[in-house]
Amino acid sequence: MGKYYYPEGGLPPQTHLTTERAIVTEAYTVIPKGVLTDIVTSNLPGFSNTRAWIIARPISGFATTFSQLIVEIGPGGGAPKAEFEAGVEGVVFVVKGTLGLTLNGEVHTLKEGGYAYLAAGDEWGLENSSDDTASFHWVRKAYEPLPGYEAKSFVTSDTEVEPGEMPDVDGVWKTTRFVDPNDLAHDMHVNIVTFQPGGVIPFPETHVMEHGLYVLEGKAMYLLNNDWVEVEAGDFMWLRAFCPQACYAGGPGQFRYLLYKDVNRQVRLTGAPLPG
Repeated sequence: MGKYYYPEGGLPPQTHLTTERAIVTEAYTVIPKGVLTDIVTSNLPGFSNTRAWIIARPISGFATTFSQLIVEIGPGGGAPKAEFEAGVEGVVFVVKGTLGLTLNGEVHTLKEGGYAYLAAGDEWGLENSSDDTASFHWVRKAYEPLPGYEAKSFVTSDTEVEPGEMPDVDGVWKTTRFVDPNDLAHDMHVNIVTFQPGGVIPFPETHVMEHGLYVLEGKAMYLLNNDWVEVEAGDFMWLRAFCPQACYAGGPGQFRYLLYKDVNRQVRLTGAPLPG
């Protein structure tokens, strides 16, 4: 296992207890790593030698603004065109192996920690030309255009972006922001949050942003609504808007998670188009 956790599938033996840590409520959901087996994967249209764990999608009582997939591409597999739905933006974050990303005719190499923001309307595809499997997270959202602003595709990596330290925490809580929070062209952020052992969110955050939270590394106690839930690398959490949240990083190593949130747009109350 490398720096980032990724599922490997398989199936527990018949002697395995069916008790797990999966939780589904109106305010939050926890999908533990132990339920990401072979039999819950999906094939994806346009992809070859590929399977995906779809861990979030818009349905009643669950995610409303995004979908999230963990995608595994075998040697020689991939898709010359990955996104078929008009108006959908995406983020790809590689957690294992190497992938070739063709974006508007230009080829980029994404290794572990590679990150790409893929603007709505841009043509892109992925290929695994290595001899090993590659795994990545794919976050998708319907882009909400804003007159005077345009989100542009870009490619970077976890190692190329300096994490920003939260104020007054002595370095125990940092966030790797791949997009400037003040850039109104972007209506979603997919960041990486890092806590050193013993670091905490010291109050129950209660806010309008919906969250998808995948634990890349480490373990913690996470407050979800009224419940303290123990989570570890490989677990996924969905939090509805205004679901209180906080955490204690448990150690012995750092606790890191990939975090989705919707941002920078007024609350839409009608179906009327925006002016301009």
